[in-house]
Amino acid sequence: MRSNRATLRAGVSMAATLPMIAGALALGIPAAHAADGPARDTLAGTRPAWATAKADKGATADSSQVSARVYLAGRDATGLAAYAKSVSDPASASYGKYLSAQQAQARFGATKAQVAAVKSWLASAGLKVTGVTRHYVSVSGDVAAAEKAFGTQLHNYAKGSKTYRAPSKTASAPESLNGAVLTVTGLDNAPHRASHKDQLPGPGAVFKNAGPFSSYYGSNTASTLPDAYGGKIPYAIKGYTGKQLRAAYGAGSYTGKGVRVAITDAFASPTIAFDAQTYAKKHGDPAWKTGQLSQVLPKNYRYTGADECDASGWYGEETLDVEAVHAVAPDANVTYVGASSCMDDDLLDSLSKIVDKHLADLVSNSWGDIEANQTPDLAAAYDQVFQFGAVEGIGFYFSSGDNGDEVANTGTKQVDTPANSAWVTAVGGTSLAVGKGDKYLWETGWGTEKATLSADGKSWTAFPGAFTSGAGGGTSKTVAEPSYQKGVVPDALAKANNAAGNRVVPDISAIADPNTGFLVGQTQTQADGSESYSEYRIGGTSLASPVIAAVQALAQEARGGKAIGFANPSIYAKYGTKAYHDVTDNPTGRQLAVARVDFVNGYDATDGLTTSVRSLGKDSSLSAVKGYDDVTGVGTPANGYVESFRRH
Repeated sequence: MRSNRATLRAGVSMAATLPMIAGALALGIPAAHAADGPARDTLAGTRPAWATAKADKGATADSSQVSARVYLAGRDATGLAAYAKSVSDPASASYGKYLSAQQAQARFGATKAQVAAVKSWLASAGLKVTGVTRHYVSVSGDVAAAEKAFGTQLHNYAKGSKTYRAPSKTASAPESLNGAVLTVTGLDNAPHRASHKDQLPGPGAVFKNAGPFSSYYGSNTASTLPDAYGGKIPYAIKGYTGKQLRAAYGAGSYTGKGVRVAITDAFASPTIAFDAQTYAKKHGDPAWKTGQLSQVLPKNYRYTGADECDASGWYGEETLDVEAVHAVAPDANVTYVGASSCMDDDLLDSLSKIVDKHLADLVSNSWGDIEANQTPDLAAAYDQVFQFGAVEGIGFYFSSGDNGDEVANTGTKQVDTPANSAWVTAVGGTSLAVGKGDKYLWETGWGTEKATLSADGKSWTAFPGAFTSGAGGGTSKTVAEPSYQKGVVPDALAKANNAAGNRVVPDISAIADPNTGFLVGQTQTQADGSESYSEYRIGGTSLASPVIAAVQALAQEARGGKAIGFANPSIYAKYGTKAYHDVTDNPTGRQLAVARVDFVNGYDATDGLTTSVRSLGKDSSLSAVKGYDDVTGVGTPANGYVESFRRH
């Protein structure tokens, strides 16, 4: 599944917005016995919620083609989940007793007999096996064969203004397979999946910030602009650099030496090596060493959906992630693992490559979608990868989203996914003030309201303006409350949707507000059609995720290089200590705001300038308060955070 990736560099965010479908933890739960016959086991979550009787448009033609993946449960799905939990818990006797990729596969992966049985079943139904990995068997064939294999009818359903195929009832697998099948994906085709082969486009169109700027927070007051909240406000900063971020989050002398960080995105920037090296040189970061930055790309560089997925827009995402990790953890080794498209299947393949080959101990992922678009079948596939990662000592970090509670964006209050998974660290966002001498001043929860300067320049129109963007957070409707959140997350949040309690997002946070954002350097297509390196300020939880991954690299170095693994139990165990900045929306006792000037056309003054006031700490219905909150989680890393890992 996929959606277009919004590139909102002009002032909102850079988080890649994709329907990476995830949801309730399905892994480790034995398949339910099918209600309509003793010989079938149901595959929970394979009928999407939108496939209702009211939306049913009739049976899909038998001759229509289906491509699907049958994910393998392995020999001990329940044991995998249990070991992933115990090996990640500092209070467990198994803490830190990680397995190698080979050991994890031997202990929990599918057996040859299971794979052979699944292949035989699929072939007997008339489906063609097109690929086999340690995680799934991929098949293709017509609808009639798929219906025979999975014990369901495929119908067409209205979804919004379009019609998509989906199972009319939950799919199932033969009971004789003894639970070898975890789930099947691809029986529904919402939205459209690209299959054509594309050449990747050149760099995206240029974007530049206008100015005036502050070089650090408050260094340049907008003295000629109207007051806001009873006084003059500073201009937005030009963009923080690694030196400022390292100081803010307590890096000390640690550099991430010996630690491996992976980054997943779609596609691959053709200029990333040049851009990253140029940026490091310009801003005083250590030069990239030979082999320190590597890429793992699709076989034969085959990509799909470049137009649908806005391939060139993903170049900026990769650039941000790579440069942010290096700026905060300059000696960490960075491996970029590019997916061949923005589809779930392809991004899952990228995550699986990291786990199967143990390419890194920390994985930053700056993409996601709204929880309403999730389906439990893909949730199970994602969570299986995350659990295999956990038993190997690999931690996954996901941006929490850039639309606050999502009401303004979708009309429904909800969280983002895969950040909602109980097996990943969801990274929220803040507005960060770093003062003179790289001194940490304060942070607010990231949430922006924007008002523009009036025509006469004497006031702000409709001040403070409308909500534009903010850190994603809130309470999941589908994922149960994980044990590590109990006793820390207030019941008012955990039980907002369910008396039994649900997962609350985020877990931890870092700089995200593009008005107090990070400066990146990237080769872009200039207004005259030429391609050249230029720099711009950017934000979003797409920034927060690699920053936290980099801070975790520092913490792993402080720990003597021993992997932290799935970090949430450790993160919550430190709650309420000096390891964190406890972020609130009004840290100074006065409402905060910055002034910002932008080019109307995004790159020069030809079409004029626009001036606005951006209020801080105004995240939709979400609020950053004392203690845990659904904007910033437990807070942001303070001076004691990295050092605290030395004791564990």
